[in-house]
This record gives sequence, structure tokens and C-alpha cells, in this order.
Amino acid sequence: MDFAPSDRVESLLERIRAFMEEHVDPVEREALAALDREVAPGVPYPEILVELRERARGEGLWNLFLPDERLGPGLTNWEYGMLCELMGRSGVAPMVFNCAAPDTGNMEILAEHGSAEQRERWLTPLLEGEIRSCFSMTEPESAGSDPTGLISRAELDGDEWVINGHKWFTSGYNGAALAIAMVVTDPDAQPHRRASMILVPVDTPGFTGVRPVPVMGHDEGPGHWEVLYEDCRVPAGNLLGVEGQGFAPMQIRLSTRRLQMASWSIGMAHRALEMMLEYAPQRVTFGEPLANRQAVQWWITDAATRIKAATLMTYETAWKLDQKADVRTEVSMVKAYATEMAWEVLDHAMQMYGAMGMTKELPLSLMAQQMRTMRIYDGPTEVHKWVVARNLLGLKR
Repeated sequence: MDFAPSDRVESLLERIRAFMEEHVDPVEREALAALDREVAPGVPYPEILVELRERARGEGLWNLFLPDERLGPGLTNWEYGMLCELMGRSGVAPMVFNCAAPDTGNMEILAEHGSAEQRERWLTPLLEGEIRSCFSMTEPESAGSDPTGLISRAELDGDEWVINGHKWFTSGYNGAALAIAMVVTDPDAQPHRRASMILVPVDTPGFTGVRPVPVMGHDEGPGHWEVLYEDCRVPAGNLLGVEGQGFAPMQIRLSTRRLQMASWSIGMAHRALEMMLEYAPQRVTFGEPLANRQAVQWWITDAATRIKAATLMTYETAWKLDQKADVRTEVSMVKAYATEMAWEVLDHAMQMYGAMGMTKELPLSLMAQQMRTMRIYDGPTEVHKWVVARNLLGLKR
């Protein structure tokens, strides 16, 4: 199995790397601070990111995640994973190239399951970068890792869906124009047949952002919001896909998203390893450079080894997904392994840098904040391990 990048992907990697070094890396901290400070309802991105995005789009580095050649570059999951590794080195790069969640997953769902009218109204401006979207599924009353326990309801009243519910961690709400809401439309159906996806414009009466939920690394910004649906009415035509089959596209979305997270994790770990390799020979303590300390040598060895293992696991799983294979077990393995690997590599890098590793003058603390949340988002490590064990043992849920 040859995992060498094609000439096309190699060219994209070189162009993205050059763009990031010249335009993204010098303003990374400033852009992240602006996201928390400046984003407001109706304002998709702060000015500093708008400028970066316009420049990236002008250079053709745009919508790289879409495998549909009518809408994007037509890269495979495996090919796009290589780009994710590179983009994962920066906290803002995916947004710069219009490749950030939740928009990526939402656009893929709209491209695959949206009607012609839905694609024209919502997918086109999302692809153009004119608007942002959010994904509204998790609820405070039910575990985010078990969406079959959703409570929020949508009932058909004539030619309108009436939505009532309470959502938690609605990702990307602030500044978004559209929400994809996962709600129960048939409470008496089997668990995976109860819910549907419905498109809800954020300015719809009855759809209210209660408050931002500050999380590690983000205060307000576009991040995660508590929202309410109170007799929120949208046209019946806003049903996305087939009624009662909201879980199928969500699972496809989650598989690709988890592989992308694994690739981002590898990118962060690579950056941390490079920082360790640069710093270890320079820093002298008690008359010896850190590079001579066995603990530091082992940290570096373990980092390089585990990065290699995570890379090969991710590439193989992405390649299998491109072949339409059932990779649910492998995806859980990869998501759990890559995020835990990157967390440990970042922790060791911060330990090596000492007090400086804790400061915001270096990217390590920022990456550690992102990685700590990624160990939970899209399924915590423990749930993915449970999934793997259950599937290997042939246990039914």
C-alpha cells in the first residue's frame, strides 16, 4: 500500500505550508484572540480572519475538504487527511481555508442530502464563505455521547415543523446564519429511527441563544452555546434528508470528522516534537543540555514512534473509508489513539520547556487546550474504547 502523496497533493501541501508560514503563523495568536473578542450575531468572522480567508480563496486554497468535484477539489479522505495534518499545526488554519467544523460536516450533509432548494439557499453561500453554520444536537438532559437519548421534539403542524427543546454545546452558534438541529420526530420509533435533521435559520422566532458556554481555550466567540427552541416554526421543506433517518448522515459526518481530528492531532504532535528537538540541545541545566537526559530522550523517542503509528493507522483507515469499507471500529481506534497520543506529546513538550511551556508566548499551551477538548469532542476516549471492545467481542448494545 503506497501512502506517498500524489503530485497534486504534494503541490497543495507545498502551497498550504508556504501560505501558513507567510500569512497565518505570524498572526495566529492575534486571530484566535479576535475570535473570542469580536464575533457577534450576524458577523461570521473578525476582520483579521476575513482578510486571511479572502487571500486563501484568491490563491485557490479553499473548500479542500469536499470530495465532490462539482463543489470542491475532489480529494479522497486519505488525501485530505495529509492536508489536515498540516493545517492541524495551527489553531486558525482550518478556518482560513474554509475547512473548519462544524461548517465542513454541515456542508457535506447538505451536499449529499439537501434538496436543490436547500443547496441553493444554504450550501452555496457556505461554500462561498459568506455565512457560517452551527450544529445543534447535544442536550443537557441527555449524554452527548448517546444521541439516541435526545428529548427535543419537532412536530408537524400543517406545513410547518414546530420545534421545542433545550440544546447544549451548539457548536458555532454565535455569528452563524443556519443551524442543523437534530430533533425527535417520532418518539415511538426504534432509537435510531426517532430523530431527524431540520434546517433552522438562526433568526427564526423562538430560536434563542441563551448564553455562551465558556470552555477551555474559548470564552465567548463562535464556540459553544446553550440555545432554546420555544414553539420555533420552520417550513416542512426544511427537513434535511429523510424523516426519521437523521442518524445515518450524522454517522457518515462523524466518521470523516473523527479522521480529520486524528490528522489534526498528528499535526499538533509533529509541531510539539519539532519544538522539543530544537530546544533540547539548547537548554543547559546542571551543566548538561537537556538532550543528554534520558527522560528527555525517551520523550522524544516515544513521540516519534507514536506519531508514526498514529499516522499509519489514520492513513489506512481513511483509505479503507475511500473504498466504502465499514471502518466504524477502526475510526474509534484512530480517534482514541491519536488524540491521547498528541495529548501526551504536548504534555511532555510543555514539561521540557518548563515555565515557558505554560506561557502564551509559545503555542504549546494553546495546542494543549485544543487537544484536551478534542479528547472529548465527537466521542470521548472511553466511549471509543468501549465501542472497539464491544465490536471485537461481538457484544450487542
